[in-house]
Amino acid sequence: MKVIWLITRMIVGVLFIFSGLVKADDPLGLSYKMQEFFELWNWQFLDHLALAFSMLMIVFEVLAGVALLLGWKMNLFSWLLLALILFFCFLTGYAFLSGRVRECGCFGDCIPLSSGASFAKDIGLLLLILFLFPARKRIRPALNGKVCAVILSLTVVFTFSLQWFVMQHLPIVDCLAYRRGVNIQQAMKAPPGARPDSSVITLVYQHQGTTVEFTSDKFPADFNDSYHFVKRYDRLVRKGNDQPSIRDFVLLSAEGGDSTEAILDRKGYKIFLFTWGISERRPDWVKPFSILFGLAKAKQVPVFVISNDYESAAAWATVEGINKDLTLLKCDATAVKTAARANPTIYLIKGSTILEKWGFADFENALPDLSALPEQ
Repeated sequence: MKVIWLITRMIVGVLFIFSGLVKADDPLGLSYKMQEFFELWNWQFLDHLALAFSMLMIVFEVLAGVALLLGWKMNLFSWLLLALILFFCFLTGYAFLSGRVRECGCFGDCIPLSSGASFAKDIGLLLLILFLFPARKRIRPALNGKVCAVILSLTVVFTFSLQWFVMQHLPIVDCLAYRRGVNIQQAMKAPPGARPDSSVITLVYQHQGTTVEFTSDKFPADFNDSYHFVKRYDRLVRKGNDQPSIRDFVLLSAEGGDSTEAILDRKGYKIFLFTWGISERRPDWVKPFSILFGLAKAKQVPVFVISNDYESAAAWATVEGINKDLTLLKCDATAVKTAARANPTIYLIKGSTILEKWGFADFENALPDLSALPEQ
């Protein structure tokens, strides 16, 4: 039995560490997924805390996995593991049974899992953790207590540091739709031979003090005026594959005109600066950007500033005195935050293909690439 417990510990610990580290490579992605759940539950008041929740959950996930491998304070960490997996089961179960969330973000964008697969994975982990639970007081640490404490402390520091790093330098393993080498125009099209989602209309009514749900083709036999309509929603029954990898990427001018095709069809090199918004205080990245901007201007490479907060971007460009030398564009907030995991992010594009991109902490590293560009 001890061997079985040991193997189970290894499996669960490694899975928790792997899952946490994959999400740590893109904590903003997890925070956006949390905001998706908050919106479904009308909890938008928690949106500003989503990133903090995301980072803490990732740290706890990795920490619990490492503690399980070490066998340190198993009575405490067994409860933590149980709480985490019950929370994950609730999220993935809600996503799967409601059909209102396509993917739960369990392994980030690198290993996309359907809500059904995520739920099944979490149920499997729950069973393994419940199997370990009765043995939690019998498991002894593999190393000295102080050594375990140091390892766990370093785990916390490393996991927080990794998340902080990627939010400034972009994800180390880029699995996003706007990764290097992607042709944006092609990625905006559905794949050939794609099939659409299959969904059913679900109706929600109140009847004699209870909430009743049924599909539009299966009304209750006693349906009459005593049923009071509450809402309707589409429940996903089979996920299609007709969704393009890049969606909602629409570039609008100040007047609201759609400039997407005109800009992407433009031959040659171009620079996109994606930003969620620019603070009134002069950010540290402005100085290296001004050097990049001057170099781009000398080589006649057009620069486009793309933001969901057009006003702050326009105010910044005016203060810097460059508003007449670049093009300011509006874009959907989801598209901007998907493209820019660091705020801001620079893209070097040729035609509509992404050649390179840099988070704000690496703007200086873009100078050699821009210097090597031919004059247009």
